[in-house]
Amino acid sequence: MRSNLDTKPLSKLAYIQTGPFGSQLHKEDYVQVGTPIVTVEHLGSRKFSEQNLPCVSDSDKERLNKYVLHEGDIVFSRVGSVDRCSYVSRDYSGWMFSGRCLRIKPLDEIDPEYLYYFFTLESTKQFIRGIATGATMPSINTKFMGEVPVSYPSLSTQRKIAGILRAIDDKIELNDDINNNLEQQAKALFKSWFVDFEPFGGDQPSEMRFVPLQELCKVVTKGTTPTTLGKPFISSGINFLKVESILDNHSIDSSKFAYIDEETNTILKRSIIEANDIVFTIAGTLGRFALVDDSILPANTNQAVAIIRPDISKVSPSYLYSFFIGNWHNDYYAKRVQQAVQANLSLTTIKSLPIIVANKDTMCKYDELVRPLFALMKSNEAENRRLSNPRDTLLPKLMSGELDVTEIDR
Repeated sequence: MRSNLDTKPLSKLAYIQTGPFGSQLHKEDYVQVGTPIVTVEHLGSRKFSEQNLPCVSDSDKERLNKYVLHEGDIVFSRVGSVDRCSYVSRDYSGWMFSGRCLRIKPLDEIDPEYLYYFFTLESTKQFIRGIATGATMPSINTKFMGEVPVSYPSLSTQRKIAGILRAIDDKIELNDDINNNLEQQAKALFKSWFVDFEPFGGDQPSEMRFVPLQELCKVVTKGTTPTTLGKPFISSGINFLKVESILDNHSIDSSKFAYIDEETNTILKRSIIEANDIVFTIAGTLGRFALVDDSILPANTNQAVAIIRPDISKVSPSYLYSFFIGNWHNDYYAKRVQQAVQANLSLTTIKSLPIIVANKDTMCKYDELVRPLFALMKSNEAENRRLSNPRDTLLPKLMSGELDVTEIDR
């Protein structure tokens, strides 16, 4: 254990600022084209999620210029998941942050990337969750955030630690960028074949017909929460997917699995997941989906996730998956969302999605184009999981000094 760690409250190491009050910036002030403004849903990994980013006009940016982000800032969620944060790299310098966020601006004594990784420690997250106020909707303010104790070595050692962790995250993010490019290729192929019908001279072939999703699948079902059957979750065992396990980029985050035992898995046999299933979120956060491969099996899931199992005698998994990648489902399902305590989609609605089915030769040719794209995406996802495990193991050991980096040349 490193003995020469200093510990100070965050307020002594960084400037902490709340985003603009609601009276300063309203949702109706957002514009289609302008400066992105990040809010709670865009936080949670080193890079911001760029899905559904609101923007503000140049005049509002100038009016609220004290909320403009700069490289090295760290943005925290102020409400809800108060332990979520992201790092402001050069790419995001000039963006802004919303009133539901806090900005941490490190002072000279602390390296910004080191501080970001310190905030990703599970012990730090637990501390922040513990000092948040409010049971239904936890929140944290600048005073409480300023009380977070930060332990840190010399500045040179901080930079070495940050450099090791950054190298792993850079590779993970490179794989994510590659997968995003592959997804765009798959979307373009889908649009070309089944929206614009370019391979067929721009007209829909007469033999193409619409078939309900259910008729192309062996199974369309959902799971059950084990605790409703009196079965507890356990510390390790059969992977149990929840909505948060399925990410916006269509990958599956193993760090967000729960676990059940063999007996519970057998009881919940209806929702045992198989390779080449498509999992689709149908309650709470709707519409996240992923194609399952062997790397996360054995696995099961709950009632907020639908399992779509293609009948390979009728359609290939990659053919069917490409319809979701191509956003074929979006408008159809959006018009049929049921509003209760939380928004949800029924299995009846999921099953009724119309899918274009072509003749066997056409479907095989299309499948030959998209299958390699999806295979490479799954390979990159698997590599990211392999990289994430050592990173998560290294993180607390580097931060505590259990692993000495002082002799590493930087």
